[in-house]
Amino acid sequence: MKILLLSLFIFSNSAYSRLYFEDAASPELVTSARALAMGNTYASLVDDSFAAFYNPAGLGTVRGFRFHLTNIHFELNNGFLDVTSGQGNFLDAIDKYDDAFKSDGVRDLLADNPGHMTHARINLFPNITYRWITLGYLYSQQQRARLEDVTSDFELAERVDSGPVLSLAFSLFGGIVKFGATATYLTRKEIYSDTPASSPVDIEKEDYSRASMTHIVASTRITFPVFVLPTISVVARNAGENKWYNEDLAGAPEEIPQTYDASISITPFTGRMSRLHIEIGRKDLSNEYEDVPDQRKLQAGIEWGYRRSYFFRLGYGDGWGSGGIGVRSKKFVFDLSTYAVEASADGFREEEDRRYAINLSSGF
Repeated sequence: MKILLLSLFIFSNSAYSRLYFEDAASPELVTSARALAMGNTYASLVDDSFAAFYNPAGLGTVRGFRFHLTNIHFELNNGFLDVTSGQGNFLDAIDKYDDAFKSDGVRDLLADNPGHMTHARINLFPNITYRWITLGYLYSQQQRARLEDVTSDFELAERVDSGPVLSLAFSLFGGIVKFGATATYLTRKEIYSDTPASSPVDIEKEDYSRASMTHIVASTRITFPVFVLPTISVVARNAGENKWYNEDLAGAPEEIPQTYDASISITPFTGRMSRLHIEIGRKDLSNEYEDVPDQRKLQAGIEWGYRRSYFFRLGYGDGWGSGGIGVRSKKFVFDLSTYAVEASADGFREEEDRRYAINLSSGF
């Protein structure tokens, strides 16, 4: 069944398959717009609360105390822009954004403009973060839908993840080697539904799969104290291969396999107040998602920062380019990014699903 998880995002007129989520190329429970702009290659750079998901060892580079009650991520794709305005008007899409999370609402939008696949995601991660520790609560909702034409089935995929998060880290050899781990009491609720075009959308609570698990992310980061600070990171996701329990409704969701990611990076200073971070990585080293082409698991990212406050980013992930900008201070963080995933079932650079993401965080 794990192979089916990669059959996702198809909204062209070719080779449709069931909608799924991009767990091989982007398995983080909560995503960062900063990371997505860099092709989701972030394990050797992350130095904020998102270390809990990308590389807990990165908590060793957090500066100062952070309490961000509002830490919100919004995301939508070109398909949703097209069905809400017909011309990709971003303001129209925002006005109808809540429809992206309602089965009837997105069905009506697609019925008026078939031939698209819509995607929307919202993440909430309020947290308290200090060097070596993060304590927070995650809520992540993704929903995507597709209607090829007015005679086709209306396809819907929805996933909601939630639960408390605790992340700890420590270092050895003066900080050269860092280790970290994140434990999330994860509750997942999801559904994959096909409804005939001539029938109303009728999804009951009992149609959802729901269960809980203790999800562990364990990692290490090694930074060599020499010129350009070469860094190696390795991250194990669902370490220990924990299973679902407390199954409810229609049963447990798909199992989450144990996977390994790795990345290497260099961080040269390009000026007295600026630096450049260059990172390349590989998802799913153990090839648990064996039907996904290896090219889609390769990632690369660049971030140029000035005064640790203003950032410009470029990346490559899942076969497509990405980019973004960011502004951050102790009290406020803003990241604006675009990235894409492969929309074909098992191809490489065949169908692009272009997306846009905003992260907003404020606190002290």
